[in-house]
Amino acid sequence: MVINESAENYLETILVLSHSLPVVRAVDIATELNFKKSSVSVAMKNLRENNYITVTDAGWIYLTESGREIAEMIYERHRVLSSWLTYLGVDPKVAAEDACKMEHVISKESFQAIKNHVAESISLEDC
Repeated sequence: MVINESAENYLETILVLSHSLPVVRAVDIATELNFKKSSVSVAMKNLRENNYITVTDAGWIYLTESGREIAEMIYERHRVLSSWLTYLGVDPKVAAEDACKMEHVISKESFQAIKNHVAESISLEDC
């Protein structure tokens, strides 16, 4: 199944929030993205139906294996592209915004080439 940019953003947000929160809830996602809880609820239903997340009776949201794979791929792209653009002299805020757009459309081949090229110049572990 092809996943859209919006779904990728939600999965990435769940991953990022799971690094700082004991559990992730729809309200946490809504707050992070500045979206209405109703919009997030619809998105979570779609992600759950496509087996990218599970939701407990208490409302705790967890990534499935396939959801985690997508989230980690998008998050890695975001970190690397944002760091690369900052390294090139782009303002960090602009770099993060641009990386957020680029991470969804760049091919695996192009991303890997950028990642390989800049690996020597930028400490990718800091991304």
